[in-house]
Amino acid sequence: MVGSRMPIVVAHGEGYADFGNAKRLHDVQPLVTLRYVDHYGKPTTTYPLNPNGSPQGITGLTTPDGRFSIMMPHPERVFRAVQNSWYPKEWQENGAWLRMFQNARKWVG
Repeated sequence: MVGSRMPIVVAHGEGYADFGNAKRLHDVQPLVTLRYVDHYGKPTTTYPLNPNGSPQGITGLTTPDGRFSIMMPHPERVFRAVQNSWYPKEWQENGAWLRMFQNARKWVG
């Protein structure tokens, strides 16, 4: 899913990622898995594209071993195409976020 740009549901503006200082923000960069991006695919802090103003658009992180991830958006609300307010015509039944759940299932075995 690397490089994917997909619509997502945000239920509220809470979830601001606060790293305390610039060093900590720098140190988490390798763990960032998701960012809010603008229409050009660039990380954004601008509302409404980034509803909580998290620095560098950070909205998802993982652990160094990749076994645990956290995220602010709600992909479980848009895993089917019809759950999205807009989707490309080529999407049939499945939305783009279903892949994340399929990948998790494959990883578990």
